[in-house]
Amino acid sequence: MKNIDRAIIIVLDSAGVGELPDAKDYGDSGSNTFGHIASSTGGINLPNMEQLGLGNLTDIEGVAQTTDCCGNKSLGAYGKAKEASKGKDTTTGHWEIAGIINKTPFPTYPNGFPKEVLDELEKRTGRKVLCNLPYSGTKVLDDYGSEQKKTGAWIVYTSADPVLQIAAHEEDIPLAELYKACETALEICHEMAPVARVIARPYLGDGPSNYKRTPNRHDYSVVPPRATLLDLIKDKGLDVVAVGKTGDIFAGVGVTDTRGTNIDNMDGINKTIKAVKEDTKGLIFTNLVDFDMNFGHRRNPEGYKDALEEFDNKLPEIVDAMKEGDLLILTADHGCDPTYEGTDHTREYIPVLTYGHGLKKGVNLGDRESFADIASTIEELILDTNELPGTSFAKDLFKCCDSGKHHGHHHGKDHKCGCK
Repeated sequence: MKNIDRAIIIVLDSAGVGELPDAKDYGDSGSNTFGHIASSTGGINLPNMEQLGLGNLTDIEGVAQTTDCCGNKSLGAYGKAKEASKGKDTTTGHWEIAGIINKTPFPTYPNGFPKEVLDELEKRTGRKVLCNLPYSGTKVLDDYGSEQKKTGAWIVYTSADPVLQIAAHEEDIPLAELYKACETALEICHEMAPVARVIARPYLGDGPSNYKRTPNRHDYSVVPPRATLLDLIKDKGLDVVAVGKTGDIFAGVGVTDTRGTNIDNMDGINKTIKAVKEDTKGLIFTNLVDFDMNFGHRRNPEGYKDALEEFDNKLPEIVDAMKEGDLLILTADHGCDPTYEGTDHTREYIPVLTYGHGLKKGVNLGDRESFADIASTIEELILDTNELPGTSFAKDLFKCCDSGKHHGHHHGKDHKCGCK
């Protein structure tokens, strides 16, 4: 069933739609990122995502259901997906969206990294290490920034995610040296203390409360353990355009064109629109990290609400740029409920909202058993293969003609109807 030329995945990083059945095992009972943002801020205005069926996934104050008694239907198919992998981190979520189900979670380091890791990092980089604790990325600068300026040591910290982060003042330690240290740290962790990512966290400022992280963040990820949707598409000679930190999350593997965005969500949205307007075939895969980094972890529901409304306002531009053979999928990689205790991700369902020419309207995809259903669907629709895990919902998306042939592809080829 080959029906489309290009898929556009946009990950609203951390925009979950309610606790998973196993959320209690992660300490996340009752979490609901979308729902609690709306209820804690007096409602949210997302008319375009509402038309795609967002309000059918969970109760969101201000977002109505679109399949109702009056016959209003979503503009495409909608559903939500469970995370089959163990964990609730960025890498695990994105890898599963791309077809890797990881049953062995990356380890985390609630007491900091082992001494041998720090000793080796100091030895290989020639700088001492400060902190080595789970920390808020902004508070760690207030607490250790002045000491770093005096000593020239790295600020090393972690979080509830399987990450090692290194912060350094850009005026005291050159970016190139910070980036090299992060590459070194990833090698050391691979040998001694596995992580999903090492993150460079450069900052500027002249004292506590004035320190501010700069846009020069860079993520260094482990290589995916096996082929993903990105590899399958690239190997067929098609395009894989990675926008935002997507390229970093996959360590560049399977990517033909990386378009990083170190500014903000709007930069990522505009780069996505530009990519959609281009004449590529294959995949555009965008991550919009501000939702998670600036508002979820910082427990700022008002800022999260504003960012979601800003994205929703730009969604018509993305849709208008789409071509006849395009399929848009809006989703997330985990939750990060900004009203929840702590500062960590939350184990939640992710939305699956689709739009494209020729899609059936008002289709409820239900509760999908894996994020990998997204990969399986795109693989079937673009490559007409079935190598990846997950259950494709391709047959639920497109209309059928009277002749029993399948709509959806604009090159005039007939396809057997997969509709129910």
